Amino acid sequence: MRFHRSRDLKRTKIEIIPMIDTMFFLLVFFMLSSLALTKMMGMPVNLPKAASATRMQSDNFALTIDKAGAIYLDRTPVTVDTLRDRLAGQPGLKDKVLVIDADESSSHGLVVRCIDAAREAGVTRFAIATQTP
Repeated sequence: MRFHRSRDLKRTKIEIIPMIDTMFFLLVFFMLSSLALTKMMGMPVNLPKAASATRMQSDNFALTIDKAGAIYLDRTPVTVDTLRDRLAGQPGLKDKVLVIDADESSSHGLVVRCIDAAREAGVTRFAIATQTP
């Protein structure tokens, strides 16, 4: 006695649309996670605007001065007096740039005192961070 199948086997298909959706999701996930891994040396402050602003390298020192007058060297709180000592122990001061992230409402005198203390420590190159309009 012969048994017949009541239905034929269907040929399987690979659907590509869900695979493309998954790949786009992974692409967006890795792009956003890589942005979260960027090394931000400075603190968030309101920078002054400048039309000729350019981007600098990220392997420099960041000196942040907020509107209250607090000073941070690479996110570590310092004073004008301890800034000189903290910078003096750093290797390669001649090759690196001290990027000054000063809030636009911070005191100009405090910025000048910080630059003076950094020069006494041996820093020769400075840059002032600005924001593009």
